[in-house]
Amino acid sequence: MRVPLELNQQTVAKALAEALAEVNAADSFAQLKALKSTLVGESSTLSKLNALIKDLPADQKAEAGKLVGSARAELNAVFTRRESELEAIALDQQLEAEKVDMTAAPVSIRQGARHPLSLLMDQISDVFVGMGWEIADGPELENEWFNFDALNFHPDHPARAMQDTFFVSPVENHLLLRTHTSPVQVRSILERELPLYVLCPGRVFRTDELDATHTPVFHQVEGIAVDKGLTMADLKGTLEHFARVMFGPEAKIRLRPSFFPFTEPSAELDVWHAAAKGGPRWVEWGGCGMVNPNVLLAAGIDPEVYSGFAFGMGIERTLMFRNGVRDMHDMVEADVRFSAQFGSVI
Repeated sequence: MRVPLELNQQTVAKALAEALAEVNAADSFAQLKALKSTLVGESSTLSKLNALIKDLPADQKAEAGKLVGSARAELNAVFTRRESELEAIALDQQLEAEKVDMTAAPVSIRQGARHPLSLLMDQISDVFVGMGWEIADGPELENEWFNFDALNFHPDHPARAMQDTFFVSPVENHLLLRTHTSPVQVRSILERELPLYVLCPGRVFRTDELDATHTPVFHQVEGIAVDKGLTMADLKGTLEHFARVMFGPEAKIRLRPSFFPFTEPSAELDVWHAAAKGGPRWVEWGGCGMVNPNVLLAAGIDPEVYSGFAFGMGIERTLMFRNGVRDMHDMVEADVRFSAQFGSVI
């Protein structure tokens, strides 16, 4: 059976002595911190003795309060001093454990690098932003109307066939993975005010087998301009400037007659690459032409008032003959050694 506490000088002295002994016996900051509530908190013996003062006769309360208060003050002072000592020791031990030898040989950490395709797309975007163009983006999961119909692809066009396009089941929903970034051009015409100068870089999808020169997922950059009085001369001047930024001041372009459903007249775009592997030569770069009047009509634009030009080329192909990359596998295998060789600038 627990004996009730009695408030007297002997009891207070004993409680103080026992508490001081425990404080001085603590050999770590963590241990002393764990004892705080039982030594100086509300559950301590001195705190319980202090609570007995209210039951004393009025003429004894002052003397009892002085007795207990003096003991509690002494204990708190010793506890605080011991706490500071042990905290300093703990800090010294922590610093010693975390000490770093600054003379030791450094550990080399290999940093990654941005993919050269991303760097090249950024550089191409900067070229056209510098000419006052806007950069536009659109969904990769596209509606068939934006991907084909609005671009003057007839229902029996070979590009609509399942072997060329990734259609999404059920086919009746007319959804597909976009086969080019041209749908972004259509969306830009519908969403923006004229005149319009927009560049559309992005990822596209076709059912090609992965080999040295093909991949089912690749990147394109396409541009479209719609304004009053635009001609093939404006198209040629824009592409010549673009080619010289990409391939150097000696670069030049040529346009060979071709056919695309969304442009008329249309042309294949070749670039004279002075630093090409194997020596200076003409390299097929992309396609271009004047926007077909049917495409303008599909967007609600009067082809008698406005004209436009458009162009497009593959980013992977540009990287291959611009930087001497021979195999498409290098671009898709996520080997940091491939990206690191290009640094941060293409």
